[in-house]
Amino acid sequence: MVNDAGGAGDAGGMAVASGSALVVRVDFGACTLMDEAGELLDATVRARVMGRRKALGNTVVVGDLAEWTREGERIVIGGVAPRRNLFSRRAAGERAEEQVVAANLDQIVLVATVRDPEFKAGFVDRVLAQASHQGIAAVLVLNKADLGGGDEARAVLGDYARAGCAGLFVSAREGAEIEHLRHSCRARRTLFVGHSGVGKSTLLNALFPDLELRAGEVNKKTGKGRHTTTAAWLVRPEAGLELIDTPGVRGFGLWGIGARELDHAYPEFRPFLGECRFADCRHVEEPGCAIRGAATSGTIAMRRFESFLKLREELEAESGDDPRRPRTPRSHGGARS
Repeated sequence: MVNDAGGAGDAGGMAVASGSALVVRVDFGACTLMDEAGELLDATVRARVMGRRKALGNTVVVGDLAEWTREGERIVIGGVAPRRNLFSRRAAGERAEEQVVAANLDQIVLVATVRDPEFKAGFVDRVLAQASHQGIAAVLVLNKADLGGGDEARAVLGDYARAGCAGLFVSAREGAEIEHLRHSCRARRTLFVGHSGVGKSTLLNALFPDLELRAGEVNKKTGKGRHTTTAAWLVRPEAGLELIDTPGVRGFGLWGIGARELDHAYPEFRPFLGECRFADCRHVEEPGCAIRGAATSGTIAMRRFESFLKLREELEAESGDDPRRPRTPRSHGGARS
């Protein structure tokens, strides 16, 4: 893994080694790397990589392949290899900024529950829209099957199956469907995302008990989860399998998706896009709306359709886009009526 640099040396005459390694954690400019043998290396990031603000930002994230050199007793990252994909969100705060959560992913496992806490379609649909926008496959996992709610869980998973999203109803505490989920993660780099309190860390521990991740609980007074993970953390429980745990969150802001592009981030909408009577149809109450017609007929889940309308309103409010713009009939004759 470590390559001698052909006699080059640092100021003290010591040999400089170099190589590449996987970024498994980032904390305020310091990084933890994992080499091919699974050894963890503490590293810093060269100042020129961090930029003028001297802040790491999105330059190096979990999942990156970092190029490093050993300079004396320090390992210094000088850059990262090109990314094949990334998963982003809007950073917390008033200023609109991108936060790259992780890079070079094979899939996202979105953990939710139907009970304790109750299912939140808005949060789930935000994460799935972002994954769809960035071309990353996603699986919806409903945890806490031991608390009941089987009929509701089946209804939810049925709605998302129509959206092309595979799903599982599992119990981290009792082991139900854990082997199925474990199999779906093998040979993949999987990012786990979940609302606070859904038992994501407990689920990861059930999948691979040696992880020993901290498990949180739902606050009995507020019904909200307590945060147990403070930064994204990549682990490799076995060869060829990598899991990324992320902090439980209470909200998820979209990044790079505008109000007028949101319908493209709902995969089940795509067969109907361009089929509405009006070219700029908002899918609310316009006559001849193919999207609303598909939702009314059940082809598109009404839960998803209503979530889409609410989320688009939020995006319009954020951008100042006027939803009352005039509607233009299509010039071709193939639109549905």
